[in-house]
Amino acid sequence: MQTHEINNRFTEHFRRRGHTVVPSASLILDDPTLLFVNAGMVQFKPYFLGDAPAPYPRATSIQKCVRTGDIDEVGKTTRHNTFFQMAGNFSFGDYFKEGAIANAWELITGSQADGGYGFDPERIWVTVFEHDREAAELWKQVTGIPAERIQTRDAQDNYWDMGVPGPGGPCSEIYYDRGPEYGREGGPVVDESRYIEIWNLVFMQDIRGEQAPKEGFPPIGELPTKNIDTGMGVERVACLLQGVDNVYETDLVRPVIAKAEELSGRAYGADHTDDVRFRVIADHARSGVMLVGDGVTPGNEARGYVLRRLLRRIVRSTRLLGVQEPVLGEFGAVVRDAMAPTYPELVTEFDRIESVLRNEEDAFLSTLTAGSKIFDTAVRETRKSGGAQLGGDKAFQLHDTYGFPIDLTLEMAAEQGLSVDEQGFRDLMAEQRRRAKEDAKARKSGHGDLSTYRTLLDEHGTTEFIGYTDLQAQSRVLGLLVDGQSVPAASAGTEIELVLDRTPFYAEGGGQIADTGRLVGPGVEVEIDDVQRAVPGLFVHRGRVLAGDLGVDTKLDAAVDQQRRHAIARSHSATHLVHAAVRNAYGNRAAQAGSLNSPGRMRFDFTAPAAVSQGVLAGVEEEVNDYLQSDVEVQSYTTTMDRAMELGAVALFGEKYGDQVRVVDMGDYSRELCGGTHVPRIGNLGVVKLVADSSVGSGVHRVEALVGMDAMRHISKEHLLVTRLAEQFKVPAEELPERIEGVVSRLRDAEKELDQLRIERVLASAGQLADKGTDVRGVTLVAEQVADGVDGNGLRALAGEVRGRLGSRPGAVALFSASEGKVNFVVSVNEAGRDAGLAAGKLVPSFAAEVGGRGGGKPDMAQGGGTDPAGITAAIGALRGEVAQVVGS
Repeated sequence: MQTHEINNRFTEHFRRRGHTVVPSASLILDDPTLLFVNAGMVQFKPYFLGDAPAPYPRATSIQKCVRTGDIDEVGKTTRHNTFFQMAGNFSFGDYFKEGAIANAWELITGSQADGGYGFDPERIWVTVFEHDREAAELWKQVTGIPAERIQTRDAQDNYWDMGVPGPGGPCSEIYYDRGPEYGREGGPVVDESRYIEIWNLVFMQDIRGEQAPKEGFPPIGELPTKNIDTGMGVERVACLLQGVDNVYETDLVRPVIAKAEELSGRAYGADHTDDVRFRVIADHARSGVMLVGDGVTPGNEARGYVLRRLLRRIVRSTRLLGVQEPVLGEFGAVVRDAMAPTYPELVTEFDRIESVLRNEEDAFLSTLTAGSKIFDTAVRETRKSGGAQLGGDKAFQLHDTYGFPIDLTLEMAAEQGLSVDEQGFRDLMAEQRRRAKEDAKARKSGHGDLSTYRTLLDEHGTTEFIGYTDLQAQSRVLGLLVDGQSVPAASAGTEIELVLDRTPFYAEGGGQIADTGRLVGPGVEVEIDDVQRAVPGLFVHRGRVLAGDLGVDTKLDAAVDQQRRHAIARSHSATHLVHAAVRNAYGNRAAQAGSLNSPGRMRFDFTAPAAVSQGVLAGVEEEVNDYLQSDVEVQSYTTTMDRAMELGAVALFGEKYGDQVRVVDMGDYSRELCGGTHVPRIGNLGVVKLVADSSVGSGVHRVEALVGMDAMRHISKEHLLVTRLAEQFKVPAEELPERIEGVVSRLRDAEKELDQLRIERVLASAGQLADKGTDVRGVTLVAEQVADGVDGNGLRALAGEVRGRLGSRPGAVALFSASEGKVNFVVSVNEAGRDAGLAAGKLVPSFAAEVGGRGGGKPDMAQGGGTDPAGITAAIGALRGEVAQVVGS
């Protein structure tokens, strides 16, 4: 039975039993606790947590999942995978244990002719939580499974919760006996290689406290509404129904291995080392395509870093199989063809997906060869010195210069039998840059205790948002918080959070920043500077009491800062138009990857299929401004998701949409799903001026624009600047580029001449310096501080000239120069000096600390720098002592 048929049978089975079929959520849901969606229940978390009411009593889904904790183990075994599919059925206060058991049993043991999977009921085993006697009895009553095939386990194995205070409950796992050739008899408690788990039924009935039942702490109460959350491993079921031993042999994964065999000329199953590479390619190709399909782009942080690591492991594994040409596009096409029956968006989005894959591969291949040479050299040097650990500085060089993720260096080093100084690498990374700050939204609300907000939601329901049409409203305070705790009142000067029954304030979301404004009532005034959706449906206004005492139930006049809101709306509408123009230029491959809409200024990130030229951006700007002349009306309306897709509305990757969606139309030019605020007519934008563009990651480009009066002011300033320059250079404005280019060219020529004169002046002192050489145990040593301001290039040239004047005697030259609180130094040793045991690179550590610096190089020439010019005299003394010790030993 093919995997797509397994999925279809699961969905149809539960649809016939009254479940709403819910599409898979994106792998990058807006959940600050997760890097990627890793379980089927993730998109239903708000319903289980009580943050929002479930829109249906029963649901079923086939959820795509990615788990990245065991990337290093992928390929080494046949058990570890990063991408997988989880089929699940869910009940929100509807059926409970008996219904969940019956539904699962009917599907797995029902005949294939009747739409079931046809598993032999005599080979099914189940486990239950050791204290859940009810579940054990229900298994016997509902299915007739004998007691000897029902095993009990403790909370570590058969109790589930979300890892935080909230809902949880015992679970029951379904296993299939693969037969004696796979292991020992005795059920899953004896051997989970023979008895393979295929389905987990979670009976969500408890409230977990701060300490987990898995650790022996009892629940603190019972849920008022009991729920069901199940997960069936699609790939595991596919293995069993297709008669193969592991996921790599199934119909959706084996074709990738077959393509790798075709490209490499090697056979899967012939060599263990090659098999590991084949499995890495197959697993990571699926994960990579699915992640790119959901809008992830390769980068150096968070999700982008994981994707980059996956793709680069594919490239390197393929090269180790002997394939030198680019491969990611070909593997991507195989994944597309295999997965498209379940995920048809892979076909419509494949041009964009393939472009991201090829760009990342091109970027990596351009550095892989050079980086590998550096790595091989470092390995040889480490082994030559008798070491077993690659230096942190080498790992940092590979990362910083050649784009090697530290994980790739660790992997390559392990293959060579070496470890890596990870702490040294981390220290150097910390010196280079600070870690990126946490995501702003997560910082504001994602990681805090949300129980108080949930209580307010339970007591008062969702906030009514009227801000699409009204910027003023009469509102009532439903809840008041200070430092996260509910309070009855707050006095002047207090920083507060408050919840209103209705609000005109837009809460930050969809790239649009929050509204600001005032709340005014009898004797009280509140300044609002931020609004967030702390939990779905609840608007939390943050600000400060300016005057009076504010209490719960106070009635206030809420007023949004209208000028600021209108400026933000113009920016948001401009973002939609720029998005449309970019898609017109590059097609569907140019997908939105982020945005920021603030007063008078917008920022738009998009996946770029190739280098973005200034000509294309100029065309985008012209196209948008030309369309503004039509002054079409901006319309918004709510419809079903299916109808919005039929109309051609653009949905954003990573966003979760419900059955009902809001569509924003700007004529036929732009149609997007959007919850933000916009201008009534596009002519209100006035003008859109692109002012900056940059690359913000592999395959992701960013443009920034000013809108309305902000754009006009910018254009006016630029015009004034051009006019002044034209007057200064005494040419018409259109001739400025040519004139400025000529001036710059002459300045560069003059600077080169000055540099040459400086070098000649420095070299003129070489004879005097050589005459200052002193004898140190038969070595002529020149160690001097030269004129301040000589840079590294000048010092190298001078040191070489002095060394050449020392004749055939063993000699060494060390020159120091100070400039603006910094020290440059160069050490040079002639051939006779090297024969005497001196090496420039090894002399540097003996004195560098005296000038607060470091350096290194080859035996004949080394250089470095420091931060303490006052230590030059001590450094020269330390160098003399080192030379004496080396040649005297």
